[in-house]
Amino acid sequence: MSKGIVTGIDIGSSKITTLIVNIEDDNISVLGVASYKSSGIKKGVIVNIDDAVHSISESLEAAERMAGIRVSNAYVSLGCKHISSTNNKGVVAVSNDEISYDDISRVRESSVAVSIPQSREILHTIAREYVVDSQGGIKDPLGMAGIRLEMDTHIITVSSMVLHNLKKCVSQVGLSVVDIIFSGWADAEIILTQTEKDLGVVLLDIGFGVTDIVVYHDDAIAFSGSVPIGSSNITNDLAIGLRLSIEDAEKIKCNYPILIKKAQQREEKEDKEKKYSKKDISSLIMKDDLILKLSDIGIESGSNFDELRKSMIDDIIEARIEEIFTAVKSEIKKSGFDYKMPAGIVLTGGGSKLYSISKLAQRFFSTSARVGYPTKYSALNDEISGPSFSTVQGIVNHGEESLSKDKVLNSVSSKDFSNKAKGIIDWIKNLIP
Repeated sequence: MSKGIVTGIDIGSSKITTLIVNIEDDNISVLGVASYKSSGIKKGVIVNIDDAVHSISESLEAAERMAGIRVSNAYVSLGCKHISSTNNKGVVAVSNDEISYDDISRVRESSVAVSIPQSREILHTIAREYVVDSQGGIKDPLGMAGIRLEMDTHIITVSSMVLHNLKKCVSQVGLSVVDIIFSGWADAEIILTQTEKDLGVVLLDIGFGVTDIVVYHDDAIAFSGSVPIGSSNITNDLAIGLRLSIEDAEKIKCNYPILIKKAQQREEKEDKEKKYSKKDISSLIMKDDLILKLSDIGIESGSNFDELRKSMIDDIIEARIEEIFTAVKSEIKKSGFDYKMPAGIVLTGGGSKLYSISKLAQRFFSTSARVGYPTKYSALNDEISGPSFSTVQGIVNHGEESLSKDKVLNSVSSKDFSNKAKGIIDWIKNLIP
């Protein structure tokens, strides 16, 4: 029996990606996927509603054409500098001998009783752990025996203005919003391994306009945040530093590995012609500063430079990446957590494709680092296999899990109703002589 169609829309600063997935009991199929260039969105915030609506509409319609269906609702991502988080606890007395859904609902309400400014709204309330009669580390207390139930909750808030404008744009496309998910959390749930969550890890989603931060500690989300610096800042720096257009600078950033590989091949060929040994060739390539030819990636010699030294581009890119990492380190320190988690740093998002970024992260944070690739839906469609598609896969995964939870809750509710009805009938029977 089919669980339903799940549609995820990742609304980013550089592109809007729509993913439509059909979920059945034992089968998942990607029906449609499409990306369209963002317009009217800056650093994750809607700055022009008409332009944003047009971009979302184009992405959605392209995915619907591929899927051959029309969708009526969607899960939507949100990542911007207006994200903040806090952790809070709630306590209630268990109503009966065993903990019920009602007890869990009451302790959740108690845990989110925090004071937030009128200009902000709660986006997520995520259970970090439950404590039953002083026994902590419990993930699901339903059915357990106890007297006192506590809940440690991670609360993510966002600007009301940002949330309202995002909902308005999606509704103008003709969709109802099922849920809005913080993109960093969506990434973490589909990228991080269970071991990384247990040990403690920092996930960085380096997007075009912002970098989202998520910290996990003891298998629980501990901090969520964002800094307003992304890979677009690197593009701007290259354009200014090399006196190139934004388009050419973006080409260099995205195709930097190709430039290096072509330059290495040229040097290797020249060295072979000089009859150096293979050992001498490799040492020369390691020592010498490579000369990069922009024509290798389609940038014509009519621009200010035809050839550039690798060290020059490295200096520009590394300076900006270090600025991003410095801002991230500062945010994590302010939260009271350590960025040197045992499982290290996991990078994702479009910015994680930058050349040698994992090595830079490892050097800067003095811990291990890797680039995280989403795999759950990638095997079904090659178009969404890169780290720049981790968020859209994450929000679809969130939708899939929500469908499963709804199914369980409905079955439990039906069972509770049936049990209550049976109890009432038995009570009436006892009254009849």
